[in-house]
Amino acid sequence: MIDRGGGSGLSEDPARIRITATTLGDLLLGACDRAPDKEMLVFPEGRKTYSAVVDAVLLKARALLALGVRPGDHVGVLLPSGIAFVETLFANAMVGAVSVLMNARYKAPEMAYVADNADLVAIVTDDTQTQHVNFTGRLAEAFPDLAGQADPAALALNAAPALRRIVVLRATDGSGAGSVTPGCLGQDAFDAAAGTVPVADVHRRRLCVRLRDTAMILYTSGTSANPKGCLLSHEAIVRETINLTANRWAFTPDERAWSPMPLFHIAAMLAMLGAVNVAGTFIGQPHFDPGESLRQIEAEKATMMFLPFVTFHQAMIAHPDWAKADLSSVRLQNSCFAFMPESVGQAYRDKAPNMRQVGTFGMTEASGIVTTGGYDMDPEMGFTRLGTPLLGIEVRIVDANGHDLPTGTRGEVLIRGYNLFDGYYKDPEKTAEALDPQGWYHSGDIGSLDDAGHLMFHGRFKDMLKVGGENVAAAEVEAVLASHPLVRLAQVVGLPDARLAEIPAAFVETDGPITISEEEFAAELIAFVGQRIASFKVPRHIRLIDEWPMSASKIQKFKLRQQLITELDIVE
Repeated sequence: MIDRGGGSGLSEDPARIRITATTLGDLLLGACDRAPDKEMLVFPEGRKTYSAVVDAVLLKARALLALGVRPGDHVGVLLPSGIAFVETLFANAMVGAVSVLMNARYKAPEMAYVADNADLVAIVTDDTQTQHVNFTGRLAEAFPDLAGQADPAALALNAAPALRRIVVLRATDGSGAGSVTPGCLGQDAFDAAAGTVPVADVHRRRLCVRLRDTAMILYTSGTSANPKGCLLSHEAIVRETINLTANRWAFTPDERAWSPMPLFHIAAMLAMLGAVNVAGTFIGQPHFDPGESLRQIEAEKATMMFLPFVTFHQAMIAHPDWAKADLSSVRLQNSCFAFMPESVGQAYRDKAPNMRQVGTFGMTEASGIVTTGGYDMDPEMGFTRLGTPLLGIEVRIVDANGHDLPTGTRGEVLIRGYNLFDGYYKDPEKTAEALDPQGWYHSGDIGSLDDAGHLMFHGRFKDMLKVGGENVAAAEVEAVLASHPLVRLAQVVGLPDARLAEIPAAFVETDGPITISEEEFAAELIAFVGQRIASFKVPRHIRLIDEWPMSASKIQKFKLRQQLITELDIVE
């Protein structure tokens, strides 16, 4: 349908596109039917063919059934990006369970919050223990009563009443602790449970899964103190995958899609599922490493790179192996160079002139991608714009009264289509704020459309930061700061940063005098926050304040931000 040769092919023809949708489980089985012996997954830990992955998925699905996981139950996936993560995702789908993707960078309080808020009945994790990851240690901290549980198959935890079992698989990269964590079920018990359930029971359960059933819940930061769980159906995520890769990006069975991003992000999830859709190969990493990334791209002959984060690009370009790395196999790259320093885009123009660059605009609530480029557009637009809406997705730019704005005028981006989430879990108020009666999602993002229908992003109405590609809710960080006994009120703002786009900074009003210097107190608060939330959310600067700049009723954060920009001599 689309000529991938040089941009002179036909545009997408709506009359020729057919709606295709299935469940996550059947997406995998269909690919295995077509190419059982082809490599499906390539990670530093190893490789697996489609047939080998399906066998492992069915084994895990049998174990889940044996442990009492029922249709609609919520199962937490707390694993490194790797083969076991993918297998667990598909195993949950096979039995009609909902995968709740847990950020591997979460600290103990965040894990406890998600486990309780999402009503998890089980968590599947592993015994990885490195300087960066120790899931079982964090879970033990999140649930202090875990080690004392009488029956690891029937937990009764104070912080997560619905949680009945935590399964700890053996890490496949050799970094495991090698012992069963108290209160948890180990790999041997999990595998033994699978032996009690025939594989036919999995398929009977699979055939009952509906397209509109929830496939996964992804937690995303917003304007509230805690992240919100986005409900994504099988139809939304699978149809998005098929539409994106079969039409706009024109994946073929020889596709070797590469992304070093974590699979608990919707972006990496789309790259992986896109490869599965065409029975291609997905190449990934448990954590980003610039040297390993360059090695993988060249050695594995990646054809598609999914890499939106500027920090990753900068690290790869600065790596000693950049000059000699061969990227000639790459046909398509998705990276938002419209938001990156010009030097980053130019490095790719020079390094891989035949690689088509496309930008994207999207969010978790829209199953990842709303607008993107394709092979038939002017190649330079991939460096300055974020593409046009995928067919089946509508975009409007409106003013504060909901009236459509003319071309080139900035306003709020509204989205409607098959790819939208079904609401925020257990939060009807936030759901009603986000989704109007006509089905439009009010993104809170500021955008504009050019004459060719390409979108450009100009910022956010929401009080939220974008730190190195990660969403950070100011309210979440403020709530953690305010939990310190000497903090009366905290306000968080975003400061421009050449490497991370934005970094968090905080102003704090103390609850009474402090007995140490302001610098010492700021360092204490930074350490306090760092023990409770992921490192990318921790303020880099903290200032004490006695009197807040106010409008008639609200603190004027823009004045706080400008004050710190001036003090630090930051160039915007």
